[in-house]
Amino acid sequence: MSRIFFAAGAALALVGVAAGAFATHGLEGRLSADALATFETGVRYQIYHALALLALAWAARQWPHALWEASGWLFVAGIALFSGSLYALALGGPRWLGAVAPFGGTSLLAGWGLSVVAALRGGA
Repeated sequence: MSRIFFAAGAALALVGVAAGAFATHGLEGRLSADALATFETGVRYQIYHALALLALAWAARQWPHALWEASGWLFVAGIALFSGSLYALALGGPRWLGAVAPFGGTSLLAGWGLSVVAALRGGA
């Protein structure tokens, strides 16, 4: 499972860097300052949590515990929901997408919480 999370982290970091470059070179001047800031927040959180997935893959090997898997999937879901909804909002998506972001944020928080427990209870 750690290989899957490492690959997911690397892929999400790649997409995050591409999204950041797109925002800087393709969206600047086309979006309002607020919309661009919203998009950039999505990029920032995607990159942070892509790196978290890379660290999680390493930690799961060091301190094996079943909760690492749940934590990893919560990070993946959180990135999709939080960053994805911010990207869509910034690009003119329906306003109701703003209600999706808190579910993504909650998933990210839960992933961090489970990571704490897995690290403290893991073997080795």
